[in-house]
Amino acid sequence: MVKTEPGVVTKLPASMVIMGTTQFMKGHHLKGVLFLAIQLLFVVYAMDIAASLKGLVTLGEVAQTRDGFKIVQGDHSISMLIEGITAALFTFLFVLVYGANVKDARNVKPIKLGFKQQVKAFYDDNFAFLALSPAALMGLGFILMPILITVMVSFTNYSAPHHIPPRNLVDWVGFKNFFALFEMKIWSQTFVGIGLWTITWAICATVLTCGFGFLLALALSNKSIKGKRVFRLIFILPYAIPAFVTLLIFRLLLNGIGPVNNTLNSWGFDSIAFLSDPVTAKITVILVSVWASAPYFMLLISGALTNIPEDLYEASEVDGASKFQQFREITLPMVLHQVAPSLVMTFAHNFNNFGAVYLLTEGGPINPEYRYAGHTDILITWIYQLTLNFQQYHIASVVSIVIFLFLSVIAIWQFRRMKSFKDDVGM
Repeated sequence: MVKTEPGVVTKLPASMVIMGTTQFMKGHHLKGVLFLAIQLLFVVYAMDIAASLKGLVTLGEVAQTRDGFKIVQGDHSISMLIEGITAALFTFLFVLVYGANVKDARNVKPIKLGFKQQVKAFYDDNFAFLALSPAALMGLGFILMPILITVMVSFTNYSAPHHIPPRNLVDWVGFKNFFALFEMKIWSQTFVGIGLWTITWAICATVLTCGFGFLLALALSNKSIKGKRVFRLIFILPYAIPAFVTLLIFRLLLNGIGPVNNTLNSWGFDSIAFLSDPVTAKITVILVSVWASAPYFMLLISGALTNIPEDLYEASEVDGASKFQQFREITLPMVLHQVAPSLVMTFAHNFNNFGAVYLLTEGGPINPEYRYAGHTDILITWIYQLTLNFQQYHIASVVSIVIFLFLSVIAIWQFRRMKSFKDDVGM
């Protein structure tokens, strides 16, 4: 019993105990069946869910042991962490459904419709929800779950050689990994060095790619140029070839004994350490990225240039504007207005552009001052090294979280400053 106003007492809906009861009693048989089925499903697996939640807290209590030549399996901490997160997520969803059930039970009105009519009405009223549900479930499984697992792993000591399941157990360590990344010199020096290079790489690759694409687009838009279709076809070839192939070809061409250095030697010049000198390797990575990606911006900006009214240029010529003034006051602002969102996305892409670095240099050359990283490694390739090669999952998870937070803040800040974003919000 619940008091809503002085002297007025309202009965608690029966659905608070058995989900769907109130709906079923008032003729909403479909809703009643659905709510009851969800509750029964949760009750059936309640013990497993409780055990998984306990495992999430303890991360295992029995380590793997050896009895002579026989291995006695223990608890697998990471499997228990994943199962625990899954159980917690299902519990949260059940709580949401339970709340919706109680709210619906309080507001539901009696009806007299057949079951088929209720199915049709439910389908019509909830079509958008039903259509989006598969995508939402996929998002939970393949986007939210990995994020949650990464966040949880960052609070553990999951790393080689002493905390790798199933041989060893993993323990919760709180914010110890975050402090280690920023306070321990062996980690902080590597993180700061790679982080600064990652930002430099992302900015240079984005700006130079856009700038070179801009030049190509302006050249192709010049009315005095003959054979534009041929030039456009030639310029688009680097983008048409898969980036994977392009990067491997450049790696073959530019290595110490590759065709480029052989040609230089035959002309009497010394070999150039394109991929083995720290500074030269970084410049090479940026230039190869520009080569492979500039055609994309050429096409994008070419489309933007066609949307600029010719009247603006004619009016500026009447006012005595030079070609440079026309470019600065008309072409550049109007093109940037249209391609600014793509610039932000390209920056985020380059920040995590694993292939452009790893396929060309594999992070090399080796930097003895860094922990598990080379001179050209960016944060995402460092994470790859930490996980796949050295099993330092705890630090890799912390770095992943830092990347996510940094890119989120930068993207939100840049989008909010863009005129194109403001125009969309104001509509």
